[in-house]
Amino acid sequence: MKISLCIPMYNEAKIIGDTARTLHKYMSDHFSDYEILFANDGSTDGSAALVAGLSLPNVRVVGYESNRGKGCAVRTAMLAAKGDVVMFTDSDLAYGVEVIGRFIKAFEEEPSVDIVVGSRNLSADGYEGYTLLRRFASKAYIGVLCLVGGLKLSDSQCGCKAFRGEAAKKIFSRCETDGFSFDFEAIMIATRYGMKFLELPVKVVNHRDSKVNLVADALRMLCELLRIKKRVRKLDIQ
Repeated sequence: MKISLCIPMYNEAKIIGDTARTLHKYMSDHFSDYEILFANDGSTDGSAALVAGLSLPNVRVVGYESNRGKGCAVRTAMLAAKGDVVMFTDSDLAYGVEVIGRFIKAFEEEPSVDIVVGSRNLSADGYEGYTLLRRFASKAYIGVLCLVGGLKLSDSQCGCKAFRGEAAKKIFSRCETDGFSFDFEAIMIATRYGMKFLELPVKVVNHRDSKVNLVADALRMLCELLRIKKRVRKLDIQ
């Protein structure tokens, strides 16, 4: 089984070298056939050149010149990936590296599962280290997603998800959202296909400030969710 690990990055020069080396060591220690794709979201700080300059085996950079958003970066990497299982996680390794092995093992143990989704709501320590405001905002946003989209997942916005390769291609070839709401779009499309989800508990182990402005982005996100829902409903799913 070939594993593809996708990492979206935008101006991450301060951490991306350590991230690349950490992931390369973990993947080479645990998998015989793998690739790591760093999706450069128009970085202007040399992030892409830094990763490429490390010349690590099975590590490559994909991407584009102008910043478009995390959704576009993830989509670019997912469609370029060649793995039987394709996973994405954040460039700061917010959920650690051991989560990778747990997600891959879930596909081996559950042959009918198409998508594995991390959830901070499945264990008591899932939100450990979050500020009260950020925890409230995250849970409130997830609640809105469930209400707007009829989603049943307990943490649809978790930045750690894995897909069987065929499922990833079907889903992300239909995605159009470039911003942070791309998870919502991907899950709605997968639901239209009748794909099977499995949630696994995760915990944030590396905290840093969110790039989402809760006040400024709230209305924009709600409008985007409604637009996505309307578009996905009209898709001709074969």
